Amino acid sequence: MSTHSRTQFYCLLTVLLWLVCTPLHARLNIEIFGGGTERISIAIVPFADENRLQQRVTDVVAADLQRSGLFRLIDPTGLTPHAPAEVVYSDWTNRGASALVIGRTIPMPGGQVEIQFRLMDVARQAQLTGLATIVPVTQLRAAAHRIADIIYEALTGEAGVFSTRIAYVLKQGNKYALQIADSDGYNEHSIIEYTEPIISPAWSPNGGQIAYVSFENKKPVVYVQTIATRQRKAVANFAGSNSAPAWSPDGKTLAVVLSLHGGSQIYLINADGSGLRRLTRSSGIDTEPNFSPDGRHIIFTSDRGGSPQIYRIPVSATESTTAERLTFEGNYNVSPDFSHDGKSFAFIHRHQGRFTVAVQDIATRQVQILTNSQFDESPSFAPNGRMILHATEIGGRGILSAVSRDGQTRQHLSVQTGDIREPAWGPLLKQK
Repeated sequence: MSTHSRTQFYCLLTVLLWLVCTPLHARLNIEIFGGGTERISIAIVPFADENRLQQRVTDVVAADLQRSGLFRLIDPTGLTPHAPAEVVYSDWTNRGASALVIGRTIPMPGGQVEIQFRLMDVARQAQLTGLATIVPVTQLRAAAHRIADIIYEALTGEAGVFSTRIAYVLKQGNKYALQIADSDGYNEHSIIEYTEPIISPAWSPNGGQIAYVSFENKKPVVYVQTIATRQRKAVANFAGSNSAPAWSPDGKTLAVVLSLHGGSQIYLINADGSGLRRLTRSSGIDTEPNFSPDGRHIIFTSDRGGSPQIYRIPVSATESTTAERLTFEGNYNVSPDFSHDGKSFAFIHRHQGRFTVAVQDIATRQVQILTNSQFDESPSFAPNGRMILHATEIGGRGILSAVSRDGQTRQHLSVQTGDIREPAWGPLLKQK
């Protein structure tokens, strides 16, 4: 491994020391680039009476769909149907809309709002789906995300992820904060803040807990924190380094990287910190484990072959000295993250001196480079597999970015001050 490669590789095992500023609450701004060539044309008529509310539902739904890169928004100006009987379908056909969203909001006593929406198929002149719900005014954004998810699923056949959350580390001043936000960057808040680094957040499969590494005790320790109660527990605090937690699909087990017996190797441990079991035994650095969706395998980064590459090992292995090498293009491939269907994984690939997000099909070994950034890191698949969230740098400052699975649509998510890193896209949550 070259000196440069080793330096970059070791950066994944330690901490990126970022520049200084405060405070720690700053909303993400989103810029969208590109878009698929075959987007679904959809018109969204402003919901009736929503101007009286503190949050317009239409704006959130439209922004969600546009951000996906799969939709082309049709201007509804001058047309205001709010019920199926009011729709003149030829108006929308002439504007090129294949789908139409109509709805209304009805303020109710006690700070409640009734929201009604319908998704209409313009060609068939029929309703595809709809929803009527009553929510507190404080939950208008969440309700709008749910509507966007319903529209997305009805028109694409895939689950929408607008109601999901993301986690990332924000560095401002001498403080590190592990923050959680909606997938569009709103409702951001810190679940923990320290003056020592926090790295490697990982969502539990049910979205109720998050594992991370904190240096608050002057050494890396793996914690699991319940988001609702903020209660937490150190689950890996062994001698040496404890890092890189990854959840099993059933939420019962964590893969962690320990230097307990010398060198960084992968271990399995129960989510409560009991039952430690060593998985790998190699002469290199084994790190960044990630479970397959079926829980049968772990992919990870190792330099056991002379350069950092991605390997696969069965979870049933015990102190195994061997593993299947998966990446062969180039001499630097790190940070693997399985897609939701287990058929591919995203990773960081060094290409022409740039550290870019790439995806490899596991069956064919075909690699597709998705970005042309200078220094990307920490790719994390959306739970429907359509987008990949990752960290990147612009102007020497760390921001979050997202790229579609086909590379056609990109988003930059940034705050005005501070550096944001180490993103992790949360799971789909069951609707209550």
